[in-house]
Amino acid sequence: MLDPRAVPFDAALHPDARPALRLTWDSREAGPDTAFVALPGERMHGNAFVDAALAAGAPFVLTDLAVPRALRVPDARTALFAWARAERTHAPLVVGITGSAGKTTAKSYAAAALGALSMPVYNTMPAIACFLIERGRAGQPLVVEMGIDRPGEMAELVDLVRPDVGVVTSIGPAHLEQLGSIENIAREKGGILQGARGLVGAQAAAYYPGADSYGFGPVTFAGEGLRVTPEGARFAFAGVPVFLPYAAQVQAEAAVLGLVLAREAGVALPDAAARLRGVQVPGGRYTVHPGSITVIDDAYNASPVAVRAALDALQALPGRRISVLGRMLELGPTERALHAEVGAYARQRADVTYGVGAFAAELGDRAFATVPELTAALLADLRPGDVVLVKASRGISWTPDRRAQEGVGLDTVVQALLKAREQVSASGPAAADL
Repeated sequence: MLDPRAVPFDAALHPDARPALRLTWDSREAGPDTAFVALPGERMHGNAFVDAALAAGAPFVLTDLAVPRALRVPDARTALFAWARAERTHAPLVVGITGSAGKTTAKSYAAAALGALSMPVYNTMPAIACFLIERGRAGQPLVVEMGIDRPGEMAELVDLVRPDVGVVTSIGPAHLEQLGSIENIAREKGGILQGARGLVGAQAAAYYPGADSYGFGPVTFAGEGLRVTPEGARFAFAGVPVFLPYAAQVQAEAAVLGLVLAREAGVALPDAAARLRGVQVPGGRYTVHPGSITVIDDAYNASPVAVRAALDALQALPGRRISVLGRMLELGPTERALHAEVGAYARQRADVTYGVGAFAAELGDRAFATVPELTAALLADLRPGDVVLVKASRGISWTPDRRAQEGVGLDTVVQALLKAREQVSASGPAAADL
């Protein structure tokens, strides 16, 4: 329980405040078991939603307002982070993971191998703080995803999380709008390695000379005999066989990371390997849907490093390989050139290439302005045995001068493909309605 009477900072506590099971900074999630933290936002302050959280039954509200059930402090954000730092000290092991691509995948496999708790999809500082407060005393290792998009942010995250083990999965052009260059990205993300046991993925090893590396090939901790088939990835680590259903090399590398962490934490490797087999990464992150047409749903987000890795996985599969790519966000003034490079790579790895939205022509030979136009053409071209990779950035990002960049929501393409493949006959191409 999260007891507002036992917080590690001075606060004025309303007599009706009571313990909670969870914390949230989103008033829509507040309820009888979930307390609300009123934080400042870019457009509105969380104080504007305190009444809604109280009406929903929040056990207490961390705020500077004099309201019922208030845990009243001068600055809710400062108090939240102080609370998180205090609770983090009770965790037996904390692993922090960052990188230009593969963070969520690495987090999922590391947590499974360790038998650890991992935070959900959000990786903002308030989300991490709430996770540390909720789980710090659980008596299990914690795995924390630590994403950044501006200079100085990793230092703030490290101060909050203080990871015992810091991991960098990969380095590549991502968030260039704020970070400026790959060298800056490597330097900023490398902050996670300072003062911690450091591990870096094979792709990132060149940026961190002397750091222990993991993966396959010439690395410090290597998996052996990697084989990727339509059924999944097989390899061995320290003599222990590993099988990951419907996985590719990126997932296998994350599994090696998990096994390294498990061995160093004294976890039996056969037990860790057995748990790895059941890992389920959150939707949109290289999820393979086998069938008459194999659909690879990697539509949650995209960067040049991540797209290249997905294309490598696509090439390893049998069948007519089709790539469906959309815009990658936050690439700065070089974004057209980077999209062209990714498109050229797609043409090497796929038999048919589609592009949509901004930079569609750079990304694919079959270029479309809108997702509905692309979807109609793609569905009309499907054949039994096709393998279709769908990948792009989604949502909206902001440039340093506050210009909006809009991604491409290709999750609708995935949904249409999953529906349409049941209508594809074994006799040849068949059109399917949207």
